[in-house]
Amino acid sequence: MSEQPREVAGWRGRFFEDFTEGDVYRHPLGRTVTQEDNTWFTLLTMNTSELHFNVEYGKQTEFGRPLVVSPLTLAIASGQSVTDLTQNGVANLGWDEVRMTHPVFAGDTLWSESLVLQVRASGSRPQAGVVTVKTRTLNQDGVEVCSFKRTFLVHRKDSPHLIDPRPEPVKPDWS
Repeated sequence: MSEQPREVAGWRGRFFEDFTEGDVYRHPLGRTVTQEDNTWFTLLTMNTSELHFNVEYGKQTEFGRPLVVSPLTLAIASGQSVTDLTQNGVANLGWDEVRMTHPVFAGDTLWSESLVLQVRASGSRPQAGVVTVKTRTLNQDGVEVCSFKRTFLVHRKDSPHLIDPRPEPVKPDWS
């Protein structure tokens, strides 16, 4: 390479100014849920319902197999949205109208998308704004399995509170 490499900024996420009511973000990463994910999350959260971790119990239910524990579905949906919504978030302010609209099973692949419902300046933090979205999560067949409204506080582009923990290289050249 004869020229000096050109530094190109990576995706930094959206800031308050980037949100517009009515915009839809189709979050880019799908996630296949495994039975191991389900069992660990069930155990970590101390959920003792055998419907989530006992195959023989699950066979006897109307579903014929164990269900993925609902908080795992909600956690995956929230996590899938971070790249588009809260990469520059200050804090989550609340989840409302959480609906589990279709069962999720081990082996299902989940995809999420969010609709911006409201954007407003923060009355107490001038360096940030408040955004409300509705997120829905679809399985591999396009069936909605979960939906919720979420409100969060997100930095403005010029916020003095933005943090960049990335270090500078000790050796700056690429040789």
